[in-house]
Amino acid sequence: MTGARKLSLALLLLLAACNEHHDSFQGYAEGEYVYVASPIAGRLDDLAVHRGEQVKEDAPLFSLESQDETEAVRQAKAQLADLKTGKRPPEIGVLEAQLAQAKTNEQLSATQLKRDEKQYAIGAIARAQLDASESAHQRDAARVSELKDQLKVGKLPARKEQIRAAEAALAQAKWRLDQKSVRATQAGLVFDTLYVQGEWVPAGSPVVSLLPPKNIKVRFFVPETEVGALKTGEAVTVHCDGCAAEVPAKISYISPQAEYTPPVIYSNTTRSKLVFMVEARPSLEDAPKLHPGQPLEVRLDAGR
Repeated sequence: MTGARKLSLALLLLLAACNEHHDSFQGYAEGEYVYVASPIAGRLDDLAVHRGEQVKEDAPLFSLESQDETEAVRQAKAQLADLKTGKRPPEIGVLEAQLAQAKTNEQLSATQLKRDEKQYAIGAIARAQLDASESAHQRDAARVSELKDQLKVGKLPARKEQIRAAEAALAQAKWRLDQKSVRATQAGLVFDTLYVQGEWVPAGSPVVSLLPPKNIKVRFFVPETEVGALKTGEAVTVHCDGCAAEVPAKISYISPQAEYTPPVIYSNTTRSKLVFMVEARPSLEDAPKLHPGQPLEVRLDAGR
């Protein structure tokens, strides 16, 4: 073989190496966990789930002790009911008895006034005595009017502002009580439980971590020379050891930032080490087949 032919063959081999295309990429499964907590502290009275259990949306997860919150709701309800119904029956009874006595006094003073008016007309009594009778009748009549108003007001509910304040207090008490019993906001796998029954749980501290199917994703790395050909929504196929069948997925994210497969120092000779992180998501039906941390092999769609 001549020197020229040897050189041509070497260039062809080098060009072929430069144009090498990867049909598969290495990656792993990753989960985005939902950490479920209560905004209110308390002792863990009931843990309704176990690790590895699948739960449905709105399923009970855990409950904290709620004696204080339950009592606060009871008191708030009683106060609101009291404001809406006015005075209690015994208080109304006292006002009614006072009104009855005042009416009796008013009738007696009215009778006395009529008698004194007749006596004054014939000159049997002095003007001062008639004036006293008139004053007594006016006083008794005013007392009857006052007690009627008090009885009317006593049967009325409290002012609207007071009732609205009591309703807000009741709503707040109910909210605090509701926070002591926590349910799943979405279906998923109980990945872990972080407290045991009887332990004190600080406010905002997660008790259960959930892994919903939609939060499972595939993360793999594509060389810098090939990432430009990928696009979001593109189909890929995921292979894992132990899987009965390959899992289809779609690219959901392509990182705009390059990474190096360590340890390297950037140069033209190490450019092939430059990679971009790509994420793909399987369907909700296939997602449970993958487990966070599981090594995966990702293949691009054969028809691309």
